[in-house]
Amino acid sequence: MTDAPSTPVIEIRDLHKSYGQLEVLKGVDLVAPRGHVVSLIGSSGSGKSTLLRCCNLLEESQQGEIKFEGETVRWRGTGHDRHPADRAQVTRMRTNLSMVFQQFNLWSHMTILENVMEAPVTVLKRDPREVEEKARHYLAKVGIADKADAWPAMLSGGQQQRAAIARALCMEPRALLFDEPTSALDPELEQEVVKVIKALADEGRTMLLVTHDMKLATDVSDHVIFLHQGKIEEQGPPDQLFGNPQTERLRGFLSATAA
Repeated sequence: MTDAPSTPVIEIRDLHKSYGQLEVLKGVDLVAPRGHVVSLIGSSGSGKSTLLRCCNLLEESQQGEIKFEGETVRWRGTGHDRHPADRAQVTRMRTNLSMVFQQFNLWSHMTILENVMEAPVTVLKRDPREVEEKARHYLAKVGIADKADAWPAMLSGGQQQRAAIARALCMEPRALLFDEPTSALDPELEQEVVKVIKALADEGRTMLLVTHDMKLATDVSDHVIFLHQGKIEEQGPPDQLFGNPQTERLRGFLSATAA
């Protein structure tokens, strides 16, 4: 592994993913340079979330190359028999790619502070006292320091999602992966989470963001990828993609989302 600034945090080449006979990703390339925000947009079923899960090795792909900070995922087998060859490598990479899901996935039997501390303590084997200090820092960062001792059921959806972001940050990952982080929220609560994501982007964090919110993609992205039926239809800087779309499919998608 290398920390050279020129080495992308995530690099994917010619990725193919199928569920049985259904081909969901049909040869996708993606590069997430250090400190950049890459947003994935497209209709439901276009492959956005699947691509994100393949990045994090939560899904196994059948063909293509995945690199994390210049290190290539090692595979054994081919096609539907292809699996990661080194579980330790998968664990190491996954702990550096924290994912925030659409549903908050907080443990209901743990306080918010305990939820945020859980993975660094149990997975990374960090000292609980040090982790608690960091956890409280990240809860303050997302604006819910006063909810540390509350149970998830006592929080609004926006507060729960901010707790989930604090939990991801407490792993101190090299990249954050967001899978539709605001789509389960009411518009008012959505803005709480959008504000946090914008602040993280302003800090120069490396992020992959699957979103239905075109304004958020415009505001935070360095690069936007429009997926259609498992292929990249169009990509580029947000001002180019949203201001001057080149393909009929993207124009149609943007007009539908604006309606």
